[in-house]
Amino acid sequence: MKYVRALTFAAMAGVTIVTATGCSVARDQQSVGEYVDDAGITAAVKAKFAEDKTVAATSISVETLNGTVQLSGFAKSQAEKDQAQSIARTTKGVREVRNSIVVRP
Repeated sequence: MKYVRALTFAAMAGVTIVTATGCSVARDQQSVGEYVDDAGITAAVKAKFAEDKTVAATSISVETLNGTVQLSGFAKSQAEKDQAQSIARTTKGVREVRNSIVVRP
């Protein structure tokens, strides 16, 4: 049930549904398949954030491009920032994590 709730949260948090015309989409001519993979990674990271009680999922933005996850937003502590990075790094398909989260007590 927690997993279903987390996935619902991720969907409501702005996972983009892919509608493509042609062979590629904007983002530097990324293929539709790559775009779908990136959207899946973003959804998985957001779902894991929603399940983790130490990470404020609504305060951290997640974007993925070619397997590189960009984290931004605000954390209440360095521990929360580190946990968000750890979660993203251990998500399947993630090649790199760029953590731009700002710690703001």
